Amino acid sequence: MELSFHGWMIPAVIALVCVIFYKFILRIFFGLVIVPQDRIGLVTKKFVLVGKQELPEGRIIATNGEAGFQAQTLAPGVYFGKWIWQYSIDFQPFTVIPTGKIGLLLAKDGVELETGRILARKVDCDSFQDAEAFLKNGGRKGRQTAIIAPGSYRINTLLFEIELTDMTQIPDNAVGIITTMEGSPLEEGQIAGKIIHGHNKFQDVDTFLNSGGYKGLQEQVILAGSYFLNPWFTKVEMVKMTEIPIGHVGVIISYVGEDGKDLSGVDFKHGNIVEKGHKGVWAEPIGPGKYPINPYIMKVELVPTTNLVLNWAYERSESHQLDKNLSTITVRSKDGFPFNLDVSQIIHIPTYEAPKVIARFGNMINLVSQVLEPTIGNYFRNSAQDSDVIAFLGSRKERQQSAKDHISSVLEQYNVNAVDTLIGAIVPPESLMKTLTDRKLAEEQKITYETEMLAQETRQALEKETAVADMQKEIVKADQGVLIAERIADASVKKATGDANSVRLQATAEGDRLKLLATGEAEKTRLLAKAESEKIEWLAKASAEQISLTGNAEAEKILAIGKSNAESYKLSVEAMGGNNFTQLKIMENIASQKVRIMPEVLIGGNGDAANGGISGLLGLQLLEQVQMKNAAATPLVIEEKPEGNV
Repeated sequence: MELSFHGWMIPAVIALVCVIFYKFILRIFFGLVIVPQDRIGLVTKKFVLVGKQELPEGRIIATNGEAGFQAQTLAPGVYFGKWIWQYSIDFQPFTVIPTGKIGLLLAKDGVELETGRILARKVDCDSFQDAEAFLKNGGRKGRQTAIIAPGSYRINTLLFEIELTDMTQIPDNAVGIITTMEGSPLEEGQIAGKIIHGHNKFQDVDTFLNSGGYKGLQEQVILAGSYFLNPWFTKVEMVKMTEIPIGHVGVIISYVGEDGKDLSGVDFKHGNIVEKGHKGVWAEPIGPGKYPINPYIMKVELVPTTNLVLNWAYERSESHQLDKNLSTITVRSKDGFPFNLDVSQIIHIPTYEAPKVIARFGNMINLVSQVLEPTIGNYFRNSAQDSDVIAFLGSRKERQQSAKDHISSVLEQYNVNAVDTLIGAIVPPESLMKTLTDRKLAEEQKITYETEMLAQETRQALEKETAVADMQKEIVKADQGVLIAERIADASVKKATGDANSVRLQATAEGDRLKLLATGEAEKTRLLAKAESEKIEWLAKASAEQISLTGNAEAEKILAIGKSNAESYKLSVEAMGGNNFTQLKIMENIASQKVRIMPEVLIGGNGDAANGGISGLLGLQLLEQVQMKNAAATPLVIEEKPEGNV
């Protein structure tokens, strides 16, 4: 522990001895001053040993050995003769300007500033590190035009106050607008200082001022980058670069420059159009792109060079917003009805005509409000007064073409091309629209009824033709039936002829009765065949005819049968005798009607049972023979007809 204590004390004692030796012995006897490597010594002289030397009036920094704050500083090193009893030495760190900063200096001593100036001009003083040179070379009091860039400096802070500030940064796509606080007054009629060359973008203030730079707004701008600009001299405002979009040109209106020669010609009396660099509207517009334009000395008016659509319609506007104040046009017809209509106007401004349009109207909004809006609105109002609403609606196409021609002729006088005029929605009064709607509905209903009537007539014709087609099938069938019947009849005739010869030989015994019966049945067959043929033919013509023919056929049939029966009866009477034929017919009727003329069991009245039973059996036998005779007496009709008839 004791050893440790002694080990600590020894260096401390040595250091204390050295300090005492330096402070009292070396300083007092030798005037020794040691300035460290990272310090400077600010010297204050307490008095003068020989003679009486005082600072000049108004001065606070000594340059000739006077008592007071000394301009000369002590750089790092060893100095003798700076007696502690005569000089006071203050050590101060170097002045360090960090990266991204600049140092602004304000001199506490020097020559008074000239009247009207706010900044002291630069003098040769090794970046303000040589205070004695600053004062001897005419450095002035106050704020200095010169600055110190980032780095380390041995600056006498007894003379200079240092203020740190940021470097000026201009971002991409931006423009720095410069206003200077010092310089010559602007010339009469000018609003910005002319461009001065050689001052390195306003970073060399003294070159700018010595070259005749003007105070105030400057025409020259600075672009993206970092700059050592003295904020006591320049005020920087950042604005975006002027962008000309595709489909547009920029017409420049310059507020600075010399008065140039008017290039618009004698026929154009609405403003001056001058060459680039002069005051006025430049004759050459700028195309699409980005431009570093000072908006305080130049104005760029965008003029679309593509087709531009303007809408006169409520709540309908294009992206360019030039028609945002336009609305649906309200007009009044000749018959007193107010109604609304939407209009779209398409215009085109050629590139070479853009400066004239801007020189005449100032901007595109004025073109719309001063020319297009009154021209188009008044045209349609006047046009509507010459027609009623219905006629206006009906002549829409013609009125649209007429409007296009009229508006084209008007806009041509203003260096604008009218591409097309389009009439949009036309909204007549509601009451009139109801009347028109009702009328239209009635017309459409009429057309519908007529169409339905035509459809019904077509349907009737179709059904008629269908019926005829169906009837035609029956007619064809009947024709084929007739043909078949003819073939059958021919066959039957041939067969009947053979059969007739056979029957005629067999029926010779029957006599004339069978001949007459055959004749009657033949007539009957002929009439029936004729009725059937006429029936088929009548079906193709009309049902009334069928009924008539059928009735006639039946009547003839009955007559023929009656005649046949009469002839048969006559022949029978002649053959059998009148009484016998009468008895025969009575027995036929009794048999056909099943009339019982006697009981099934006959009891004779004479009491002879055997004779009575025999008589009954004979009666039954006689009855059966009569029935068989009737069945065998059915006539066989054979009719001979001419060939080709049924």
